[in-house]
Amino acid sequence: MLEHRCQIEVRYSETDMMGVVYHGSYLPWLEVARAALLAAHGLPYRELEADGFYLPVTEIHLRYLRPARYGDHVTIHATVRDRPTLRLRVDYILSRADEVVAEGHTRHVFVDKPGRPRRPPPRFTALIAAHFPAAAGNPGAEDATPPVA
Repeated sequence: MLEHRCQIEVRYSETDMMGVVYHGSYLPWLEVARAALLAAHGLPYRELEADGFYLPVTEIHLRYLRPARYGDHVTIHATVRDRPTLRLRVDYILSRADEVVAEGHTRHVFVDKPGRPRRPPPRFTALIAAHFPAAAGNPGAEDATPPVA
């Protein structure tokens, strides 16, 4: 499992007229947490791009549980629970102190610059191997990944 926590202080521009964080403001926070997660484990997103790989979002789900407000400090706990292959799922829990304000996930696929699906780069594969040991019959293991040109 890969995990990392980062914190966001809610800016005034992220709130609506009711004084709560606008629903669309959460999406950049997930990107911040995802990039911090990769960087904390030795693979900054910028280096993936320099190697010609991108991780576009293919799915996003976010459930809003309580309002966050201007000045709140929101902790985002980003986790990769399942061994990624061609696709990557990142789960998020957003909390203020001990109170969960939102939770959700994003899904991504590795692509090259023209946007064609690709196997992850060797550095990513090595990182995953260190954190997700392959087990016999593990549906997420490397040998279960279909070949991609």
